[in-house]
Amino acid sequence: MYRTGHVGAALLLYTPLGVAVSLAGYEPVAVLGAVVAVSLSTIPDLDHQLPMIDHRGPTHTVAFAFVVGIALAGVAAMVVGTSSPAVDVGVVTFAFVVGTLSIGSHLLADAITPMGIRPFWPVSARHYTLNLTRAANPAANYLLLALGAGTALAGIGVVSVLG
Repeated sequence: MYRTGHVGAALLLYTPLGVAVSLAGYEPVAVLGAVVAVSLSTIPDLDHQLPMIDHRGPTHTVAFAFVVGIALAGVAAMVVGTSSPAVDVGVVTFAFVVGTLSIGSHLLADAITPMGIRPFWPVSARHYTLNLTRAANPAANYLLLALGAGTALAGIGVVSVLG
């Protein structure tokens, strides 16, 4: 998929977490999480600019999703300066989930294309694809964006009513 599709996929996957965090009383954290999730959603495609790295290779794996989650958790651990270990653990865990989820959304969006992904490389070279649409299909990319944006708007509505 292209950037628009990946943004939509990130919103689609992040919204339930954002709603839960908002309803727990941490609306600014939920908004920040959404911004981070959307911002990271296209990171795997940086492999286009990396020499000797195949497109949809190492950056399109579950392991890479975990690496990004761990890196984001590390940044959160350095930034958070509270006196409560429970808050520290919650923020770091949230950062890990957002980072991993963001890359995971990218993998899921690419899995609907014929090229698919090899999410468990290098442990397994098995290729996964739903073969639903080409990555370059503008209609599919905008449909995914619309689904993500619609889900996010519905989430905002839920928070407005329940929060």
